[in-house]
Amino acid sequence: MAEDKFDRGTALTIFGTDRHEDMVALSLSIIIAFLVYLFI
Repeated sequence: MAEDKFDRGTALTIFGTDRHEDMVALSLSIIIAFLVYLFI
């Protein structure tokens, strides 16, 4: 049985790696959460 390579699911991304995309998403979510905390 051959090992299947992990499929990202889509190639529609502006980032070169999954790790970079995850770090940007994490940073944005922290900023949004902080702004919600400040204004609500």
